[in-house]
Amino acid sequence: MSDFSKMRDVLLALTKKQIAEAVTEDTMIAQALASFDELTVQLNTLTSRLREWHAYTLPELDHIISDNERFVKLIAEKSYTELLKEFAADKSMGALLTDENYIPIQNMAQKLATLYDERGELLNYLEKTLKFRAPNMQALAGTTIAARLLSGAGSLRRLAIMPSSTIQLLGAEKALFRHLRSGAKSPKHGHIFNHQLVQHAKRADAGKVARGLADKLSLCAKLDFFKGEFKGDEYKEALEKKFGGNN
Repeated sequence: MSDFSKMRDVLLALTKKQIAEAVTEDTMIAQALASFDELTVQLNTLTSRLREWHAYTLPELDHIISDNERFVKLIAEKSYTELLKEFAADKSMGALLTDENYIPIQNMAQKLATLYDERGELLNYLEKTLKFRAPNMQALAGTTIAARLLSGAGSLRRLAIMPSSTIQLLGAEKALFRHLRSGAKSPKHGHIFNHQLVQHAKRADAGKVARGLADKLSLCAKLDFFKGEFKGDEYKEALEKKFGGNN
């Protein structure tokens, strides 16, 4: 074997090793989150279509059941006759459909119900994985926000060494670049905007609450990466006491 062939084999082996090592638990979390988000978008769109379609026969049901998943599974699991009886079809403004016209509606609902179950399984996977990988982050931020922060940073290691001000703005990159480019209003928060503490804060206090939350999330990321003690619940309770009066 020539020196060139030996060198090529060594380089190929190193490349394969690097590719294998690049696939980490953080990568799996990011992919599961992306799939969860994609399913959510598609389900919202298709469920809206199903609601519009089903409203031809029982428009009242659209107003009675606001939760999309419950709406879909009700149609998927109950027969047309059962729905008509349960929701007083004799008083409905909708049209009475033939079985031939109703079957496609129910078939669509059954397929969507399967997708809702799949989305639920992805969420369960994220919850279990983050409970092991980033328990402090999950306890303070919740499963989806913790996953978004980890995915946005690229890894738990990167998140652990980020300053809290960067964590605060993860997910608000477009708004931040717009601010830097045109002088538009600077964003106060990114993914953490969906946290209940920020959601329930008064508008004038949102920035302060976001900073406090980001500070604790920064500590949580360090504890999780360096395998420190569990303090997520303690930090969450402290923040709720500090900012509870802002609601």
